[in-house]
Amino acid sequence: MTNRQHPAPPDAVVVGAGLAGLACALDLCEAGLRVELLEASDGVGGRMRTDRRDGFLLDRGFQVFNTSYPQVKRRIGLRELRLRPFTPGLVARTSSGRVRLTDPTRRPGDAAHLLPGRVLPARDLAALAALTARDVLLPARRLGRMPDRTASEALVRAGLSPRAIEDIMRPFLSGVFLEEGLETSARFFHLVWRSMARGTLCLPERGIGAVPAQLAERLPEGTLRLGSAVAEVTDDGVLLADGVERPAASVVVATDAVTAARLLPGLPVPDSRTVTTYYHAAERSPLTEPTLVVDSGLAVLNSCVLTEVSPSYAPPGTALVSTSVLGAGPPGGEATVRARLAELYDTDTSGWESVATCTVEGALPAMRPPWPLSRTTRAGAAGRYVCGDHRATGSVQGALASGSRAAREVLADRAAGSTRT
Repeated sequence: MTNRQHPAPPDAVVVGAGLAGLACALDLCEAGLRVELLEASDGVGGRMRTDRRDGFLLDRGFQVFNTSYPQVKRRIGLRELRLRPFTPGLVARTSSGRVRLTDPTRRPGDAAHLLPGRVLPARDLAALAALTARDVLLPARRLGRMPDRTASEALVRAGLSPRAIEDIMRPFLSGVFLEEGLETSARFFHLVWRSMARGTLCLPERGIGAVPAQLAERLPEGTLRLGSAVAEVTDDGVLLADGVERPAASVVVATDAVTAARLLPGLPVPDSRTVTTYYHAAERSPLTEPTLVVDSGLAVLNSCVLTEVSPSYAPPGTALVSTSVLGAGPPGGEATVRARLAELYDTDTSGWESVATCTVEGALPAMRPPWPLSRTTRAGAAGRYVCGDHRATGSVQGALASGSRAAREVLADRAAGSTRT
């Protein structure tokens, strides 16, 4: 993997080395095409990167890695990532205090927390168990074909009470979908719920950026070119920001939706969600377990002690706390978040050090129903394609699957002779 240019013009140019672009480039290379993968920044991963600063690993926004996604199983060497799991459950701070919800099939020792009345009434526990069992057992294709509605409506139809939704499900899912109204597609909700129940949520020991880095390492020598911003998609290929033209019969734009619309005028841009993550360092861990903490008051989306998941995220003897909020942050910014963390963790946060703040604009597409789980990557003109989670679902699975679909459609069109030569 180097930035050396191919000696001959490529068969295909892929713009953007996020997960979708990496998947597309890998599949095209495997099919025997000469590919150039052009990335404007200094590294791969797009929104899935990890920065190293003063001994800390700082993912660009709070992220988790789900082992059950089909594309992950197909493409990622899990053992190489040295994955560290989260607790299969959560702690919710509600108006009546702190409650714990745990998957008893994975943590039988925590089953006592699920006794009726401790976290939820028996009726809600039964409804949640039935919802989970159905989503786990039904084929994913069948879930994807069900009539679409909002996630909020799906929870009501599943028989969950307003208390269960407001205290547990809304605060948890707001952090998954990056929106408080649970207006996200129910199809996507069921598929995500299924994947969580079937897989393990975890983090790589070297940070979330280890996932795209692993994919990039498998690219043929000379495929990846970092620091290569594309100014324009032309009739003949692409024009780089430095004025260099790269001809290619096939061009795949694998960027965020806004950049894709700039390069491919007329492409629709879906609404998107923005999230801000605050990183704090503490001398002692405020929660000595790798468990996600959610806030039923929605002052924050979620918080966790990353060093309880993987100690590699901070220098020895230091706890790193990650906390995410919707948008660009609340009035008062870090001070407001710090004050809420004192309540969530029942501890004094005044001595915590602010390590970093990361705002990710367009972190997820707004997937309101009816939301297509996949769509063609062909972008009008022959030989032009677009892929990314905004063309599928806002997830690792969606990004990888969209990139894979783009490669299939490129190869199909080339076989049919529909691209320019």
